[in-house]
Amino acid sequence: MPLLDSHGATLAEDVYQGDKLALRSGSRIRATQIGLAASLGLDHLPTRPQPRVVVISAGDDLVEPGKPLSRDDEFEVNSWLLTTAAKEAGAVGYRVTTIPETEDSLKDVVEDQLVRADLIVICGESHDESFDLIHGVLSRLGDVKGVSPNIEGSGRHAFGTIGPDKTPVVALPGDPISAYISTEIFIRPMIRNMMGLYDIHRPITKATLTNDVSSDSGKLAFIRAILSNDNPSRRLVTALPNQSELVGLSDATGLIVMSEEVTLYKAGEEVDVLMLERRFN
Repeated sequence: MPLLDSHGATLAEDVYQGDKLALRSGSRIRATQIGLAASLGLDHLPTRPQPRVVVISAGDDLVEPGKPLSRDDEFEVNSWLLTTAAKEAGAVGYRVTTIPETEDSLKDVVEDQLVRADLIVICGESHDESFDLIHGVLSRLGDVKGVSPNIEGSGRHAFGTIGPDKTPVVALPGDPISAYISTEIFIRPMIRNMMGLYDIHRPITKATLTNDVSSDSGKLAFIRAILSNDNPSRRLVTALPNQSELVGLSDATGLIVMSEEVTLYKAGEEVDVLMLERRFN
């Protein structure tokens, strides 16, 4: 790719200055790599481009933010949330919203997006009323399987390939918090794997709990929490009280990981925390 256009992509092969390694394959191309390449006299770099991720939100009760909200309607959240999450993972994100009247109308929307998509992510309304419609349409377009991950608070998912080029597709639950956590666990690694990066998963750190955390669901749980950096020798983590609200997700800097076998962590225990760093990385 031309030098400026390669910014944000992944280096596809090693670049040498004579017999000395200058740029390592698999690294993300940032401003400093662009400057180094220019200093070597390069105006192009061998790259693995950023994948194009189309996020589709479908449902007849969804209202765009900024417009009046009628009774029983809800503001459309997922396309905004997941498109930016895809961008933060390194993808080029495209946001699409639709109010499908029939399976055929939704099918037309999905097919129109196949021409520019390396991955399609689609979800519906917060209570999953649209999931049957979405799953039915995707099944008509390719080989798609429905699943229910053993994750606390999660809903139905579907995954597979659709269209003539067998484009990967994932259908996520309509609840924004569940959709975001599934994006972190499933979609982000897909994007970063497409880019050829080595760090496809979020880092997990150990931290000491400052308050009790419980989960009796018998499922894997990701508890929204805030990590403290005040004491470098003993990192602290505090579970947020508003687990079912988007404000808790917005405030969270980490997710406490609770396995299916665990029902309670007491304050003072050391726990695993999946770190959420949302800046460009």
